[in-house]
Parts: sequence; structure tokens; C-alpha cells
Amino acid sequence: MHDDRTIHVLEPDGAPLRETQDALDLIGEAFGSGVRWVAIPVERLHEDFFALRTGVAGEIAQKFVNYGIGLAVVGDVSRFTATGTALRDWVRESNRGRHVWFVADLEELAARRAAYGI
Repeated sequence: MHDDRTIHVLEPDGAPLRETQDALDLIGEAFGSGVRWVAIPVERLHEDFFALRTGVAGEIAQKFVNYGIGLAVVGDVSRFTATGTALRDWVRESNRGRHVWFVADLEELAARRAAYGI
């Protein structure tokens, strides 16, 4: 848990998240703890998350949106966005919204939440 009790921050070490059930488990933890956002380090996401053709990112993101829990992917995604425009476009569009963000660090996440009043 991060100092801000409305954000659950996963540790960078641990099994990579890939399955829809992984998202549902995190959402369940969030509801149980009363947090409004889950911050997942890039290192904790399976590489399939960043290959949009697999559908993993869409499934996971949609679960967070459906349950009203914000999802922040924290860290440098440039090695994934450099290989194609689809992911780069999705990252850009997600960052324009209020539910799924790609941020460099927790400070950027805090600043964006403050700017949106969430």
C-alpha cells in the first residue's frame, strides 16, 4: 500500500500479471481495502499485455473500468511503444481519459489525480 491510502501499489517483484483473473484479484483487493486506484509497475505486466493483438491489455483494462477502479501502469513503456503505432496510440488515448493511465512514476500519478480531482 502506498502512503496515499486510495492507491494500491504493487511491488515490482512478483509473478507477471496476464490473466483476467489477475485483474479480478487486484480489483477484489482494492474493494476490500477501499482503494480507488491500482498502480502496477511495468515489470509486473506480462509482455502479452503490451502486444495488443493478444487482447490481454483490453481485457484487463476493461475489468478495471467496469468496476470503477483506476488502473495506472507505472514505468517506462517506450520499448513496447517503439515497435508499433497501435500501442502508442492506445497509451495516448488512455492518458486522455480518467480510468487507465500510463505514467512514468508515482509522482506523476499523484499529480494527474490531483489535476482531475480524483
